[in-house]
Amino acid sequence: MSDAAPPEPPPDSQPDSQLGQMSGSSRFAERWQRTLSSDVGMLLLAVGVGAVAALCAVVFRWLILTFTRLFSGYDDYAAVAGEGHGRWESVGPWFVVLAPVLAGLIYGPLVHRFAPEARGHGVPEVMDAVARRGGRIAPTVVAVKALASALCIGGGGSVGREGPIVQIGAAAGSTLARIGRLPVARVRLLVACGAAGGIAATFNAPLAGAFFAVELILADFVAQAFGMVVAAAVTASALGRALMGDEPFLSLPEFRVDHAAQYGLFVLLGLLAGVVGVVFAKVLYAVEDACDALWRGPEWARPAVGGLALGLVLLLLPEMYGVGYPVLDHAAMGDYAVGFLLLLLVGKMLATSLTIGIGGSGGVFAPSLFIGAMLGAAFGAVMHQLVPSVAGSVGAYALVGMGAVFAGAARAPITAVIILFELTGQYSIILPLMAAIVIATGVSHRLSGETIYSLKLVRRGVVLPRRETVLDVG
Repeated sequence: MSDAAPPEPPPDSQPDSQLGQMSGSSRFAERWQRTLSSDVGMLLLAVGVGAVAALCAVVFRWLILTFTRLFSGYDDYAAVAGEGHGRWESVGPWFVVLAPVLAGLIYGPLVHRFAPEARGHGVPEVMDAVARRGGRIAPTVVAVKALASALCIGGGGSVGREGPIVQIGAAAGSTLARIGRLPVARVRLLVACGAAGGIAATFNAPLAGAFFAVELILADFVAQAFGMVVAAAVTASALGRALMGDEPFLSLPEFRVDHAAQYGLFVLLGLLAGVVGVVFAKVLYAVEDACDALWRGPEWARPAVGGLALGLVLLLLPEMYGVGYPVLDHAAMGDYAVGFLLLLLVGKMLATSLTIGIGGSGGVFAPSLFIGAMLGAAFGAVMHQLVPSVAGSVGAYALVGMGAVFAGAARAPITAVIILFELTGQYSIILPLMAAIVIATGVSHRLSGETIYSLKLVRRGVVLPRRETVLDVG
């Protein structure tokens, strides 16, 4: 037997007391993580994410209003397009050329330096994060996206606020999930909860927020996950209503279907809307390609220089300034002639595509509603001339067109039906709305393999897993 001394402990070994402390700390962390990952813990986190998303939505809407007033002198310049120049009387109508340039000078460097993923319309980035990156979204996106999109919209960018608030809420959900060190599946779920909460609070539409998150972000329906998303959306909507009011997003008179033959006209409108939705997606990325091909300078300067081109569009058609909901209201009320409605339709496609193409930050949901309203109102006006005894109100076609064009562009029929109902409170047209949306979705599926959201990712070489089921009926 050898009487040699026992080997020395390795230099990095710790005393038993320290090992006990480390193991106790580790056990506490594990228990905490298990608690957060439990059903009750996830429900509480979903409610918390919904509350955070609602607060972000309130701040975001305030930022948009503040920057719109700063650049235009009005709460919404589209409401008085061409009738005044606000604080820019000395410049006259040319202020709409300067506003996008000044805004671009601020948000261009901001996005380029701190969060390049905040450029564009937001939803594809969230879809990509959920599908390929375990729901990981940088926390800086919350602040950068809010500021950049508010500056872009306030400075005349012809985009919506749904894409930004989806990305903002999703980033907040991702950040909270990663702080809690949750597993990937839970991170993805809280990202969807943040997206649902953002939509619910911004548009006062809890059902639409929940279905938007499930249909477009998660792209799957699981009862437990849906329950968490609903909890986030309800929390966000309740808090949003408490802070911003409880009125429907669009206040329009009630429209009715008075003649059974009108359903045939709504089906025809659905066919047209499906085509227009696909055309909108194609134009959006064609203009973006053209901007990419033409631009040779630094990316941070692209929004400011490109703002000159956007400003010229706004000079010719000031109704394109910002989101444009007042113009949409006028169209639904039948205040515009058919030729002007079609001009607004084409103008919105161009202005939105240009805003995104020059590096702007904003969503495409509101523009798709705008385009749909112009299409529907023009269609209704023409039908009213051709078959006045059957056609009915122009406004009904405008509302149906809104949902159908969005469905044609995004292929999210459930979300399209619910969000139009919640935005307008118009249950009386739910049947023609459903019919037109289903038709538009089918037409879109036939004409294009991708949606307005997934096409952006495909162009980058990212192919999301498909969850579509094809039924073989023999």
